[in-house]
Amino acid sequence: MGRLRAFGVGVASLSVAALSAACMSGGEQDDKAAAARAKASNMAAAASEKKAETEIAAKAKANELGQIPVIMYHRIIKNPPPGDDRTPEQFRAELERLAKENYVPITAAEYVTGKIGIPAGKHPVVLTFDDSSPSQLSLDGMGNPKPDTAVGILMDVAKKHPGFRPVATFYVIRDLFGMAKPEEQTQVLEWLKDHGFDIGNHTRDHLNLLGKSEKEVEEQIGAGQKLVTSLIKFSPVTLALPYGNQPRDKKWALKGSGAGASYDFGGVFLAGYTPAPSPYTKDFDPVGIPRIRSKEKVGDCVKFCSTAWLDWLNANASDRFTSDGNASTVAFPKFKAPFVAAPFTSRALPY
Repeated sequence: MGRLRAFGVGVASLSVAALSAACMSGGEQDDKAAAARAKASNMAAAASEKKAETEIAAKAKANELGQIPVIMYHRIIKNPPPGDDRTPEQFRAELERLAKENYVPITAAEYVTGKIGIPAGKHPVVLTFDDSSPSQLSLDGMGNPKPDTAVGILMDVAKKHPGFRPVATFYVIRDLFGMAKPEEQTQVLEWLKDHGFDIGNHTRDHLNLLGKSEKEVEEQIGAGQKLVTSLIKFSPVTLALPYGNQPRDKKWALKGSGAGASYDFGGVFLAGYTPAPSPYTKDFDPVGIPRIRSKEKVGDCVKFCSTAWLDWLNANASDRFTSDGNASTVAFPKFKAPFVAAPFTSRALPY
């Protein structure tokens, strides 16, 4: 009798275990089915989102593999001598043209890192200023830029053209906007940083690096880096070569250490010549990024300065960078796909 009871209990226990296992199996199946439905739903949502993004890119005629003008400025003064300086009127006129032709300023740091977030149908332009002249930025007693300086003019144009970002990159040297005291130098650099402007390295002494030894090159660039980092919490992301001259080994300008500071730039800029390639293309070369001199069509500038190149980009719109409005994608006509650089293939949005 005892054995029968034990047997009965054993059978009952087995039945409960089997029922429990069956229930667990059914629960697992339900979970798997739910996961499959969620996955299918997510895939459908992603496909729908990509379709919408593609339609927006096509409507904007986006080409984020196109060329970008990087314009080089020096002093902005009333009576400039022959060369690279511009009058306030000439500078304002060029900014007005850029705004009317749907350009949006971005910084050199944003350009080299591929962080180009501008509205659909707009074109990026990089405004760069060499040599940290007082004509580029001088602050009044209340900490506001004087209206006849480059920054004052840029901010005024931006007020008149909503969406035209008042940003630029300033390549500084030891003559920091004419400020002699470290406190004054800190003030002006902090003002730039706090207002969204970019600060770049132009070496400390503006020496021609052509023919210099590796040590001399690294000392000058390292000293330029230290010039900024010793005054504010900011490390320049890009370098503009003095006179546009590259050292014997181009890579010395991109990465190294000297004068107690190290540097590892996202890009090194030359002095002028052509529009720059998109950072998303295989043509992008961080050790030698071209810039365009700001100048009307005179002399060699008939073909190779800002007025001529802006005319050319207008006439060849399919070669110009046009945004799709989405900073997380790289949109372009499908046939341009072979030109996408490997780091950006996962963001590619051909249409």
